[in-house]
Amino acid sequence: MYIRRSEVMTKWFLPSKPCFKGVFPRIHISSLTCFRGEKDANENLCSRESNVCSGEPTSTSGRMCSLESKQICCPEGASDLTKASTINQEVENGVNHDQHLEEKEVTDKHSGHCASDCNGNDCSSSHEWLDPSLQLNVPLVDVDKVRCIIRNIVRDWAEEGQKERDQCYKPILEELHSLFPDRKKESPPACLVPGAGLGRLALEISCLGFISQGNEFSYYMMICSSFILNHTQKVGEWTIYPWIHSNSNSLSDSDQLRPVSIPDIHPASAGITEGFSMCGGDFVEVYSDPSQVGLWDAVVTCFFIDTAHNIIEYIEVISRILKDGGVWINLGPLLYHFADMYGQEDEMSIEPSLEDVKKIILHYGFVFEKERTVETTYTTNPRSMMQNRYYAAFWTMRKKSATEGMTH
Repeated sequence: MYIRRSEVMTKWFLPSKPCFKGVFPRIHISSLTCFRGEKDANENLCSRESNVCSGEPTSTSGRMCSLESKQICCPEGASDLTKASTINQEVENGVNHDQHLEEKEVTDKHSGHCASDCNGNDCSSSHEWLDPSLQLNVPLVDVDKVRCIIRNIVRDWAEEGQKERDQCYKPILEELHSLFPDRKKESPPACLVPGAGLGRLALEISCLGFISQGNEFSYYMMICSSFILNHTQKVGEWTIYPWIHSNSNSLSDSDQLRPVSIPDIHPASAGITEGFSMCGGDFVEVYSDPSQVGLWDAVVTCFFIDTAHNIIEYIEVISRILKDGGVWINLGPLLYHFADMYGQEDEMSIEPSLEDVKKIILHYGFVFEKERTVETTYTTNPRSMMQNRYYAAFWTMRKKSATEGMTH
């Protein structure tokens, strides 16, 4: 499901100047298919932070979740298979800018905001939202997922998250820069970012001069990243209160109630490389397609490989889609997200140790070039009295060429 930006998409997402070559489509839950059970993409959203959220990883490819128009995700210009049929399908289904404005007016009305005039003319009652007919029964588990997404917004798109980004993203970006020193604008290297989450790392890689594609399974993440990438008009346009529901380990009331401005950069002005795109779907399902074999110069995984039911599947797919001599850069722990789901037949999970994971990786034709441990946090409130820390594995591996494999 590769989505190219077209005039239709520009008109829908970017009423001013178009900026992204590839972006998320507008998400309709009715367009999502292939859940093996409602909990597949909805359960377990944020298990990175113990004692805060429970369940699925913030960024995961745990189950297949695709739009009805299934297409393979390829770097811009890499394959003629890449078409914009999903966009055409949206047009046929009546997705347009006018519909969006009508829906926004309804949303404004239901939220008690003035939908027509901020001076008080024809405004809805400020208490209209108390009408029982307008109230929705939102499960608490969904509320928790939204809270977790808000924390991830801070990690990826706020100044307050810069420290975590320096811990996690900076080593990856520096490694990519050193491994591909002669990047040419005419033929930039292609880099895939599975488990891209809210898209900041994929965007930063694009700004380095790569054809960067993010892949994400969680539609919570997709909806949010689409909003930030496509609707942001300026730095600090939005204000959120990410810690307002964190009632424990606060040093002061002002810490708990402090606002955070997002985004810290304007994505459209960040200097992305043409071909930047985002692809929604299960990593194994989407990138196991034959057209993906040997397509990517680099694969970057950050807090991703432990989201698998079977980590060996991830390793196998990464090996297959890399070109001979391509590099795999990884940073993250092994907090296996399906390890504790007992008694559920469809929640199979294997949890090898880091030592065993490295042995498996070598079996799939990789050689280690660099390896170290990185101490980092994940969506942690920097002013909290409790700080969960990871000692994440950070490595660079290179895929052997066919001739190298024959000599060993």
